[in-house]
Amino acid sequence: MVTFIKRLSYLWLLSPAIIYADISIPSSIKPPQGNNPLITLHAKGDQIYQCTLAGGQYSWQLQAPDARLYDNQNQIVGNHYSGPVWEYKEGSRVVGKVLNKIDVEPESSISWLLVEVVSHKGDGLFSGVSYINRIHTKGGLLPKVICDSNHLGGEKRIPYTADYIFYTKKK
Repeated sequence: MVTFIKRLSYLWLLSPAIIYADISIPSSIKPPQGNNPLITLHAKGDQIYQCTLAGGQYSWQLQAPDARLYDNQNQIVGNHYSGPVWEYKEGSRVVGKVLNKIDVEPESSISWLLVEVVSHKGDGLFSGVSYINRIHTKGGLLPKVICDSNHLGGEKRIPYTADYIFYTKKK
């Protein structure tokens, strides 16, 4: 058993995607056949909400994520921000569009997602990314404070963490 754990730890150092390649991704958010995990990064940051008024109703609306992306050695290797955009440290970046989501723990965490990449910029790690999963979410839910005329236009940052699996198409 110790040998297996050591091997598993070694594999994690080589490629974090290996660990998540075998994770059970719910079918409703699985990327299409022919897409393979490239890398898995951990995100830590905030979901930014703004108090808005639409149709006579006040509500908190998601504005953007603001998170750092970490590798398996806890080093910052990128950012995740409005777009939604994921940017790797060497400058490659992707913009995504949410295709589907599931609420795994709706009382405590934002949804798990399947995101399709709709544009690329730069030549680097993310240049071939086709899909992204957001899994293992913690936090990031709507603010608990009331959104009313006293808060209109106000922003609240709600901490969250998640894992992002980046996929590429088989060649």
